[in-house]
Amino acid sequence: MFVALRDLRAARGRFLLISLVVTLVALLVSFLSGLTAGLAHQNISALQSLNTSTVVFADTGAAASFDASTLTDDQVQTWQRAGGTVDPIGISRARATLDDRSPTQVALFGVDGTPFGNRTATDSGAVVLSSAAAKDLGASAGDTVTLGANSFKVQRVTGDDWYAHTPVVWMTLPDWQALNEHSGAATILAVSGVSDVSAVNAAAHTITTSTDGSLSAMPSYQAENGSLTLMTVMLFAISALVIGAFFTVWTVQRQPDIATLKALGATTGSLVRDALSQALIVLTLGVGTGVGVTAIAGVFMGGAVPFVLSASTTLFPAAVLIVLGLAGAAFALRFLVTTDPLNALNQAR
Repeated sequence: MFVALRDLRAARGRFLLISLVVTLVALLVSFLSGLTAGLAHQNISALQSLNTSTVVFADTGAAASFDASTLTDDQVQTWQRAGGTVDPIGISRARATLDDRSPTQVALFGVDGTPFGNRTATDSGAVVLSSAAAKDLGASAGDTVTLGANSFKVQRVTGDDWYAHTPVVWMTLPDWQALNEHSGAATILAVSGVSDVSAVNAAAHTITTSTDGSLSAMPSYQAENGSLTLMTVMLFAISALVIGAFFTVWTVQRQPDIATLKALGATTGSLVRDALSQALIVLTLGVGTGVGVTAIAGVFMGGAVPFVLSASTTLFPAAVLIVLGLAGAAFALRFLVTTDPLNALNQAR
């Protein structure tokens, strides 16, 4: 560490510059990770709370889609006769209003049974608001909200549930069917315990996916998550290339110094450890500063931006950036290992 620390002090301008670059990359990666998680939360959080092993869609001749799926009474009954637990779920969108305030776009979830735990409404004419829907409407338990041409009493407010960037309103399935007369008996089925799924699919003209697989039935989620994840991966790759290029140039410039150290008896192993320690210091300071700025920004942003501040969006990207940075710095070590003391000293004269 002696040479590493001396280098950091002697060439502080260069190391401050690369530290600033690492800080900016870490800021971009951590902020993008938080934004990706936040957008995903506002897209699929309601579906993530679904407690089932299989999700059933209407077979439209194409891939499963929440927007295109409309199940009839016959299809629902075919699955119910197959045994197991079958919970019909209706999904649609509507405008909700409270008193004379501006209407709010909401996602309506009509549910029979408890596939979403205790989120669903239990009484006809009642609704359960997600926290975001309650905030947008300015509503609380006991208030009356208007959905379409009907009025519903707010049973309670629970959960930060979203569907396709729209806050969720939970209601009973019969109430949902009354509001959506042309949307069939249900949109999907939550199914568990059915032994011969393939045979029931053939009889009911439906298709099935796993709960996790059903998320791909939301085109908006696929597009958002895929593009943002690709951007994050590219930033990881860029960070490794930038760190590797910097330390490669720095090592080449220091070849005479490395040759002198080797001539004085320094082992290659000690020089390698010294160089990696130097890179670790730069990476830790840069990444720590970038992630710290992201954490502070995430706290003050509140709900203005769909952003999730957690270990998976801060500590995990920070660890990956440090590992990739060290890998990039390790690429420069080949010059350190192959430097011949006599040749380097002769070239320096």
